Order: sequence, then structure tokens, then C-alpha cells
Amino acid sequence: MNPTVLIPLANGCEELEAVTFTDLLRRADINVITASLEENMLITASRGMHLTADTTLENVIYDDFDMIILPGGMPGTTNLNNSASIHAILKRMHQEKKMIAAICAAPLVLAHAGLLDGKKVTCFPGVLNPADWPSITISQEAIVIDEHLLTSQSPGTAMDFALIIIEQLKGKDFRDRVEVELVRTQL
Repeated sequence: MNPTVLIPLANGCEELEAVTFTDLLRRADINVITASLEENMLITASRGMHLTADTTLENVIYDDFDMIILPGGMPGTTNLNNSASIHAILKRMHQEKKMIAAICAAPLVLAHAGLLDGKKVTCFPGVLNPADWPSITISQEAIVIDEHLLTSQSPGTAMDFALIIIEQLKGKDFRDRVEVELVRTQL
């Protein structure tokens, strides 16, 4: 059976990240559910692009997912962080040791949910201040995996992060297949 991944979409999310994850994971035959935090499934992303979610978070809050991926962006990250439902899903999945991924500013949501104590993470530079989060090891690496928590730095790392997520969920063969189809060449 194919893994199922939840990508919550908040107004102000980083569209490059949300679209890249949805597209690449679906290319790997991963069941991706995009869910709006609000009843209106039309999301206005951080650069004004309009995205349409598959459903609302309320409709899938109790569903079983293999992974959740939080896109970053502002004020999308703030909107995710202000959602009690997002915090509840994150805590449940963390307790079940399900994979949790966050990129750009979104690792801040994981920190506020209490998931990062004693963990090594990365994020958009300056989002997590070491003085404010002394129990978190904040890395400048592009992508960090610490047990079932995966974090990545920025929109510029979204494609590589999506490929790593595919490898984590379905194995290297699927990752390689998707990467070959993208015809990634050096300029």
C-alpha cells in the first residue's frame, strides 16, 4: 500500500514548497492530501498564488497518515502555529513515531509544539534563535534528519528535500526514478 502524507496549507504558505512537495511525492505514487486550515479550500500563498486544497483539516484531523509535511513561508508558518489542530496532529504523530517534516520557517511550529527538545534541526536562517531554544541544536545544513523528524532550510532546498522524503517513504529506487524523470542537469 502506498504511504499517505498530509500537507496542511495555511494562507501565506510558501507556494514553491507546497507545490514541490505535492508534485514530487505524487510522482512517486505517494497519496498526498492537501488540507486547508479553514473551511475555504482556496489558499492565498505568500507570493499571491492561489492554491486549492483537496479538503479541510477538519475533515481529515483523525485520519491516519504516514507523514506530515509543513511548508514554511510567512504568514503561513504563523497560521500553522496558531492552529490547535496542527499542534494536536503533530503531537499525536510524534508520539506514534510517524515521520514529521518541516521546511523554511515551519520548524518553528515543531519547536512550539515541544517536539524538538534534544533534537538537531535546520530552518531558514534566524527563525530559531539558539538563545530562545537552548535545548535544540540548530544546524546550518540544508537538510537534517534526526530520527523521525526531517527539517530543511528554505525554498531553495525544497526539491532535494522532497526527493529525500520520497526515499524515506518508498526507498531509493522510487527516489531515483522520480529524479531521472526530472532531468536534473547542472547548468
